[in-house]
Amino acid sequence: GVSNVSSTFFMLLPNGVKCFGDCALNVEPTAEQLAEIAVSQAKSAIQFGMHPRVAMLSYATGDSNSGELIDKVIRATEIARKTAETEAFMDKELIEGPLQFDAAVDPAVAAIKLKNSRIAGRANVLVYPDLTSGNTGYKSVQQTSKCIAVGPILLGLRKPVNDLSRGAKVKDIVNTAVITAIQSEL
Repeated sequence: GVSNVSSTFFMLLPNGVKCFGDCALNVEPTAEQLAEIAVSQAKSAIQFGMHPRVAMLSYATGDSNSGELIDKVIRATEIARKTAETEAFMDKELIEGPLQFDAAVDPAVAAIKLKNSRIAGRANVLVYPDLTSGNTGYKSVQQTSKCIAVGPILLGLRKPVNDLSRGAKVKDIVNTAVITAIQSEL
């Protein structure tokens, strides 16, 4: 089990589905909690038929900068990789960090910022380092792209429980209800 409940949003973008988390619950997760968030998101992506490529997001890519937040993301990446290896649910090399958002999702940027990466430019599970960046990030993408954001989908509970934003529209309610029904059958 997990010691920390977290959340993910399924972002239904024109180029495919991406999972963004944690965008709803954990304000300032520790490295251990951030790793657990990454693992929970990857497992959720697998349950829904995705092949997770996990980007641990930060304000720097690779070793381009340093600082406390980057150190936390590096530590979280190490822990998440160890968990992936121990539990054998995915290839540990498909978890990478720190990555900036552009390097995580744009192959052209990734080719410049982090060559020889299996994740950079191809990430589909994006783990934000804190709630401010996560919540702002998902809403920025949702509002500027007009994509459908399904969630928050709560992770780490025994039974499916999901939430809705106060600004949820009817289609958001329907999508979340469908996801919850699917989760109950998994």
